[in-house]
Amino acid sequence: MANAPSKLPYYGAAVLALATAATLVGTQRHTSRDRLRSIVQQQCLPDWLEHRNPAPCRSVKLMGAGPGAPGFAILPDSKGGGHFLLIPTEAIRGIESPEVRAPGALNYFDAAWSARDALAAVLGHPVPPQAVGMAVNQRRARSQDQLHIHVSCLQRTVHDALRAQASRIGPDWSPIRIDGRDYQAMRVMGTELGAANPFALLAERLPGAREALDEFTLLVAGMQFSEGPGFALIAGRSVPGAERLLDASCSVAR
Repeated sequence: MANAPSKLPYYGAAVLALATAATLVGTQRHTSRDRLRSIVQQQCLPDWLEHRNPAPCRSVKLMGAGPGAPGFAILPDSKGGGHFLLIPTEAIRGIESPEVRAPGALNYFDAAWSARDALAAVLGHPVPPQAVGMAVNQRRARSQDQLHIHVSCLQRTVHDALRAQASRIGPDWSPIRIDGRDYQAMRVMGTELGAANPFALLAERLPGAREALDEFTLLVAGMQFSEGPGFALIAGRSVPGAERLLDASCSVAR
C-alpha cells in the first residue's frame, strides 16, 4: 500500500513477533516426532476417561481400569479418506520395541483388525476383509516415534499380487514379489489374529530379523486361501515403508 508507514509502532512489532513465535511453536509441534503420542495421551485419553468422549480420536479402548491400563486409540489419519491409525495409549517407540512382542503383550494388529469397521463408516460402503491392509513402517520411513499401525485398504496391485500368489504363502516365511520388490511372506489362518502376534512372528521366525527389527516394515493383509480365511504377513527390509502399499481411496473395495 502506498500510504503504509515504513516502520511498525512498537506495539505492532511486538504483536508481530509474538504471532511469528506462536507460528513457529505451532509448526514445531506439528512436525514433532511425538505428535501422535501427545494427541492420544494429552487429548483422547483424558477426554475419554473424564467425559467418555474420545475426540479427536474416533475411539479409545482400555484393557483395564484407570489411565495406566494398556489400551489403544483409533485416530483418523491426517490424509483423510479410508485411512486410520491405531496408536497405543502407552509410550511405545515402534516396530523394534520389545513391548510389542513380549509374552502377554496386547496384540496391536489384532486390535487394528477389530477396528476396520471405521473404513466402512467413512467410505459409506462395506469393505471386504480381503481388501484391508495394516502396516507399520520401519524407523527410517516413519515420521513419528510412537508406534502406530496404518489401517486402510490395499493398493489394487498389492491385492492382486497377493491373490495370485496365495497358494505360495505358507506357514513359514518364504520369498514373494510385490510391485517389483522382494519381500518375505507367511500366512496365519483364521478370521481373527488372536494369539498370533505379527511382531513376534517376525522377530522369532524370520532369520536375521530380531537383530535388525528397526530396519523392517510389516504389512498384514486379509486373505482368502483355498483352505479358508486368513492373513498374509508381508515383511521387507530394503523396501519402502509398507504404508505405501495401502490406498485410502479403497478403490479395490468398490
